[in-house]
Amino acid sequence: MASTQTAAPALQVEGLRVAFGALVALDDVSWQVAPGEILGIIGPNGAGKSTCYNAATHLVRREGRVSLMGEDVTDVPAHRLAARGLRRAFQQNAFFGDLTVLENMAAVLQDERGASLARAVFRPFATRRDAAETRRAAAKALERMGVPARYHDAYPGETPYGVQRMLSIALANGSGAKILMLDEPAAGLGGADMAELVALLQSLREEGMALVVIEHHMDLIMSVTDRIVVLDQGRMIASGPPEEVRRDAAVLEAYLGRSA
Repeated sequence: MASTQTAAPALQVEGLRVAFGALVALDDVSWQVAPGEILGIIGPNGAGKSTCYNAATHLVRREGRVSLMGEDVTDVPAHRLAARGLRRAFQQNAFFGDLTVLENMAAVLQDERGASLARAVFRPFATRRDAAETRRAAAKALERMGVPARYHDAYPGETPYGVQRMLSIALANGSGAKILMLDEPAAGLGGADMAELVALLQSLREEGMALVVIEHHMDLIMSVTDRIVVLDQGRMIASGPPEEVRRDAAVLEAYLGRSA
């Protein structure tokens, strides 16, 4: 695993608190992740894991502070956080079912590049050249994220479930995230698909990306993460390297022991 103890945080959250009326869903949660590091977030159902993601990416009203690459982004809206390199893949596969796999990726890259209507009208040849370049970039991005070329011309629903999961991660990553937050990426995976996900996560870490992973698959979390944060009833009850967390009495009681 990568050594990240001296690296400055890519993403840091401090004192996150989320309340829905009288219900406190998240209370005084702080953590950070460095470039080239995988941080795991675990906890029993209802512990506040997804709320933590929503708070970090400004998708819910919350208290606390969020810093991105050393810059305070607490008040920056969610869509602008994505433009700054903080991106997220959700639990459910997300793609356009009526576009091919390659067209899905090209659409994301084209949106990031912001091609204008004026350019399309007054420079049609340049627009066609841009479209061809976008398709080449889309194919390269898909293969890098574990979506083989043989599936690029298929519709997402025609591909195996494991490919759909990788496609959803690829679309979230777009042209390249600095921090990628994954919500249960291993859901429904096993065997070769799980091995490919592990290889992808390790490859992204080696490239210097910061990853934050919510996951119920404990073998995956324990094998690929550098550090783990454990939530229970909206509060952080443990944080540290996998082996340390594995032996923590509070964790065994709150989560690991219940799932054994």
